[in-house]
Order: sequence, then C-alpha cells, then structure tokens
Amino acid sequence: MDRVRVGIIGCGNISSSYLTNARKFPILEVMTLADLDVERAKARAREFSVPKACSVAELLADETIEIVINLTIPAVHAEVALQCIAAGKHVISEKPLAVTREDGKKVLAAAKKAKLRVGGAPDTFLGAGHQLARKLLDDGAIGRPVAATAYMMSHGHESWHPDPEFYYKPGGGPMFDMGPYYITDLLQILGPARRVSGIASIAIPERTITSKPKHGTKIKVETPDHVTGNIEFENGCIATVITSFATWYGQYYSPITIFGTEGTLMVPDPNGFDGEVKVWRNDKHQGKEFQPVPFVHRLGYGRSVGAADMAYAIRSGRPHRASGEQAYATLDIMEGFLDASRTGKNHVVKAKYDRPAPLPPGLAEGVLDE
Repeated sequence: MDRVRVGIIGCGNISSSYLTNARKFPILEVMTLADLDVERAKARAREFSVPKACSVAELLADETIEIVINLTIPAVHAEVALQCIAAGKHVISEKPLAVTREDGKKVLAAAKKAKLRVGGAPDTFLGAGHQLARKLLDDGAIGRPVAATAYMMSHGHESWHPDPEFYYKPGGGPMFDMGPYYITDLLQILGPARRVSGIASIAIPERTITSKPKHGTKIKVETPDHVTGNIEFENGCIATVITSFATWYGQYYSPITIFGTEGTLMVPDPNGFDGEVKVWRNDKHQGKEFQPVPFVHRLGYGRSVGAADMAYAIRSGRPHRASGEQAYATLDIMEGFLDASRTGKNHVVKAKYDRPAPLPPGLAEGVLDE
C-alpha cells in the first residue's frame, strides 16, 4: 500500500507526541512541518529528522501533501482546517474540532463539497483499553447499559504549562480542553446521544501563573472552569459528566464507569490509550471484586493513530474512525452543556454521526486494516 505524505501545522508541545508516534505507522510519511514561528518548525524538524520545515503558506502550496495534521491552538482549529481544505488536502485537527458549532459546520460542509476527509482528535478511543471496553459492552458483558459517570477533576494548568492563558478563555476551560476525551469515548462505547442538560460556573475568577516563563502573571478566567452535565443516549443510558479546573486531588475516582443491568464496567482514562479495564458481574462466580479483563487489541498506539487510520481509509475507500462527524457531535454536546446552563433548558442533540467501526483484535504492528 502506497504511503501517505503528511504535513503538520503547529509545532508546539503536543507535536512531539504526534511525531514520535507517527513513526509506528509505515503508511504515514511525515514530510513537512510548519508553524507561524518558522524557527520553531525548523527545530522540531531537526529533532525528528523531518525533511522540510517552512511557513504555513508553503506547506499548503505543496501538492504532494495529502493529509495535514492541524495542531494549532483551539481558537484557530476551524480557520486552519478550512485553509487546508481549500488547498485540496484532507485534515485531522487536534481537539476540539472548532470552538463553536457554526465553525464546525463550516468545516464539515467545506470538506463535503471538496470531497475531502475531515478528522478530529482525540484518537485515544482507538487504544486497546477503550476498544476492549466497547467490545465488552457490545458483547453484553454487563447487560443493558443504564448509567455512566465520567469525571475529570483537577486544579488547572497554570502550575505547569508554559503558556496556560488560553485554557481560561472562550474555547478553553475543562470542558473544551479535556471534555473531548471523555465525550468521544462515551460516544464510541454507548453510541449517539439524544439530549443534554448542564450547569457551569466560574469558580475561580482569577488565576496566577506559577510556571515558567510567565510566573506571577494574572489570568482573568473568561469561560467556566467547572462544568457538570447529563447526557441521555439513544440507547437509554444516562451519563453524568464533570470536568473541573477548580478542584483538588481528584484521582480517587474511576475516569469512566458504565453501570449495566448485569454488572459494571470500569473504563480507563480516556486521555490515554491502554489503561486496565475491569468488570464486575452479577454472577455467583464473580465474587465481590472487580476483575481485570485481558487485552485483545494491540497495545502501544499513541497520538497519530487517528491520522494513520485516515491514511488507510483514503487508500482503501472505507470510512475513517476519528471522523469529523464524531468530533462535531462531541462539540455539539459540549456546547450543549453550556447552553443548558445559560438557559435552564435541555439541549436536544441534532448532530448525527455513524458510530465508528471497532478495531479488529489481533492486528499486526502498525496495521489498522485486516
């Protein structure tokens, strides 16, 4: 199968993870890096032996690039994605797809018109832990899903991130920053959502950066830093979701738990790929403790697996799994929480998407098709 030539726009912190993991997939050939700061792109290119570093305009003008991985800041995800589509390239963006539904719709519409593919992070749901959780649910391991919880509790990023201001501006906050991991995983395990409710607040109106190089800088918080909501899925399951940058020591809880009529499923952290999956069943042979379930999918995927899956899909003609439609459905739900908090009314989810096909167990290393 011919390799797919890839360019990356945005050479900040997360780019190193993408570049490291892209090497695991022979179908990807990362050829070009671009950034508003071309010197930063050149430094990353040297670090990872990428052949070329250049301006964004130069990358977009390169007709040999088929997929662009868009690693810019959230506020410009949609703008850059639209530029990629206008340049005739498939694009997969870091989360979220966009910071408003309007911009998300523009991206999907432009790609459809141009007959190009759009994808969206996170791709962590393709990891062994999350694919196993989905398989167990589909196989009826806990009966019919009744309820779910998804918790991401922390105190924010200003103590460690070198440039944390954007996390507290519109398009940031715990829901838009971390919520995509949790919502995407719930969607791929439980399927489409029907409606959401929510309450959100700015619990800490001003933050002080304690990391370098901006130590001591004050941040005015302009988006909710604590968000809680409920999702009613089309299969009847009701999930409670909490994301917070205003709490301390939240590690005691399970990131995602799904409660069924015949048992309970503990899902690993959706900000990772391979965490342990545990099940408790209402079965006299089960005992009182949760039991770990052996993996059946390949371990070791990392960020870039969504791009690799898109590359395979381009070559074979099948749908790619980290789809723009799924990313838009995630965006719709996240905005729905905030809308419901403002209006006091439920948000009816209108975004429709096809639940992505599961990864087959037992694939060879670096391969995403049987």
